[in-house]
Amino acid sequence: MTVSRPTSARTGVTRVVCEQLAPRIGDLTYNKGLALEAVRRSLADGADIVVLPELVTSGYVFETAEEARTTAITVEDPFFSDLSALLAGTRGVVVLGFCQEAEDADGTLYNSAAVVDASGVRAVYRKTHLWDRETLFFTPGDRTPPVVDTAHGRIGVLICYDLEFAEMPRRLALAGADLIAVPTNWPLVEQPAGQYPAEIIQAQSAARANGVFIACADRGGVERGQRWTQGTAVIDQFGWLTSDTKATTGSGDPADPTGPDDPAASPQRAVADLFLHLSRDKAISPHNDLLGDRRPDIYAQETPLL
Repeated sequence: MTVSRPTSARTGVTRVVCEQLAPRIGDLTYNKGLALEAVRRSLADGADIVVLPELVTSGYVFETAEEARTTAITVEDPFFSDLSALLAGTRGVVVLGFCQEAEDADGTLYNSAAVVDASGVRAVYRKTHLWDRETLFFTPGDRTPPVVDTAHGRIGVLICYDLEFAEMPRRLALAGADLIAVPTNWPLVEQPAGQYPAEIIQAQSAARANGVFIACADRGGVERGQRWTQGTAVIDQFGWLTSDTKATTGSGDPADPTGPDDPAASPQRAVADLFLHLSRDKAISPHNDLLGDRRPDIYAQETPLL
């Protein structure tokens, strides 16, 4: 099943840069500057699409909902105007996570991601699957994730834990996404020594199962004792890693101090030059197609318990 390509889609090489940053919890001014500097640096290196971590403007390990609210911004915040201005004269696209305060009577808080280009904020997605203590601070989104048509192709958006649910990347693939951008904060959890983090394996599986490129921007540093997987990676449409930051494997113990989790460490990044239009062709053999071989008629049937 070959997905039709709009005339705006580029068929040349697209440089995707995922910046692995270490925001400071509660320091909105610092974090905005950190994000803008990362985008500026990536553009200088020829980036077409830049992905920044989840909640990059706020930090992650909140103690209270009130603390989260002090770093919440709306889509009208000057930060987004500054970001668009930085992209002026380019075809650059940025996908980043932020703590969003909704413009409603209650000022509802969402763990959100924005897609931004020189024209402004193109789309905002509110995370629908909240992880652990996020449920104490945020309201889950109630809308499907968007696919944004850009000069480089169609970009779908998920946030961190969303990627664990197979329906989410599949829905974006069916909607024609070429690349799924995933701002994330993957807490380092216990894992067998020397094994690759399960989160990256999950992302590779999603890319392979749907024939799409996936770009995950994890974070670094240590925040209130929490270490991170540091699993920033770009994955091709066959499920292979094309670039990563060598995620933490350590001894398998999250409390083990070994590993590159120095909060003052320089930002790391994953950079890949991709032909995004190749994801439009879902043929995987002369007789098989990733989307065309689906059997929705079977999936809708009730499974018998025998």
